[in-house]
Amino acid sequence: MSFRRVKEYMSHPYEHPGEGKLVRKLDFFILTFCCLMYFTNYLDRSNLANAYVSGMKEELGFKGNQYNLINTVFTVGYVVGQVPSNLALYHLKPRIFFPSMMIIWGALTMVTAAAKHPRDIMAIRFFQGIAESSTFVGTHYILGSWYTARELGKRSGIFTSSGLAGTMFGGFLQTAIHSSLNGAKGMSGWRWLFIIDGLITLPIAIYGLFLFPDTPSTTSAFYLNPQERALAISRVPEVPERAPWNLAFVKRVFTSWYWYGFVMLWIIAGETESFSSNSLLALYMKSTKRYTVPQLNNYPTGVPAVGIISTLFWATLTDFLSGKRYLVGYWIAITGIVTAAMILNPSASTASIFGAYYWAGSVYACQATFFAWANDAMRWEEDSLRAVVIASMNCGSNAVNAWWSLLFYAANMAPKFTKGMWAMIGTCIVMAIWTTGLLYLTSRAEKKRLLEGTGQTAADEKNYEVDMAGDVKV
Repeated sequence: MSFRRVKEYMSHPYEHPGEGKLVRKLDFFILTFCCLMYFTNYLDRSNLANAYVSGMKEELGFKGNQYNLINTVFTVGYVVGQVPSNLALYHLKPRIFFPSMMIIWGALTMVTAAAKHPRDIMAIRFFQGIAESSTFVGTHYILGSWYTARELGKRSGIFTSSGLAGTMFGGFLQTAIHSSLNGAKGMSGWRWLFIIDGLITLPIAIYGLFLFPDTPSTTSAFYLNPQERALAISRVPEVPERAPWNLAFVKRVFTSWYWYGFVMLWIIAGETESFSSNSLLALYMKSTKRYTVPQLNNYPTGVPAVGIISTLFWATLTDFLSGKRYLVGYWIAITGIVTAAMILNPSASTASIFGAYYWAGSVYACQATFFAWANDAMRWEEDSLRAVVIASMNCGSNAVNAWWSLLFYAANMAPKFTKGMWAMIGTCIVMAIWTTGLLYLTSRAEKKRLLEGTGQTAADEKNYEVDMAGDVKV
């Protein structure tokens, strides 16, 4: 890799006049809203673990694996909402749909503060899961609609990192609330956490309602002039669209290797995140009964911190390497096997266990890179197919995770989670094998497309000339 290539990537010269200015506008209005939305999404999700270790378990009388059951109920709601949410974006304006879902989940988060029993939280989290299902896959669909292949990985990485930042911030927020509001107005600190988290979502929803630009073909954003709107449309391939919601469309989905290849990829990858997504470090610490409430909330924040660094590193690197997203599949396979072995070690010290859980946080890099891989691979396919495949990826992963976490990572399995460690080793071996197979399929499809002459540039973009007067010449 020459220094010249690195310099060219960093400076990112654009082909069309005004394209750099357009991308900066998109970054400001799309990325700011989507990142803030995902930040609050994960803040609302992570607050359950923070509340659990901060007095909620004792106050509501949690028993056995009730904590995991609540997570499973949330996951069921999340699964139910995945595909309908992404198809809703295909028919409804995103600037209406996204903020509406935010208001719903923010209200449900605040209602959680009134819970009297674990079953109350189960009911609330089910509907919260439906509302929150719109954010992750919906944003990846939107990013794939606006950004080119060269730009996509880095933007996906920034978006995914914002969710990890929400998880990280949640720990510090609970520590601050527990020390300053615990007992205020007769309520425990963990109840105030839900109220404050819910309130944070409201101004962000209002921001999206007025400033989110929808998609290139439907945008009416006041800050994009007609020339910029035409340029935005020209930056993505023009693919003939066929009407979904009929048997022919269903057949196209289920006879497409994209659906099977990427859905299974994310099912496997989702379970390689199990150490972090199930808050195993916090549960390990809680089971030892050696840590204070601030320590229980603060120490696990190192996991998403590692995830943020890893996500940004791999997203940027795979963009620089012309979209070699598959490299992350091999990285997380190695990470999962080694960290599980470290925790299984009978003579493992506390330091090595902490180190293993922190290292495991780097697996979060697969979120940005694998969804960018799917967007890259389906850039020349119809939007409705891409929307369903991306939604199905997360739907399939969460459907498996609904029972996987109960089977291998239940709270009462702490501190060692022995079954879960062996499950992680097996999952990571499958991850490496599946990544290799999918790499073969995507490479073959790209070679076939180039041979058939369906693409016009190596970057998969059409060569439109857009002059500053507003004329578009093909």
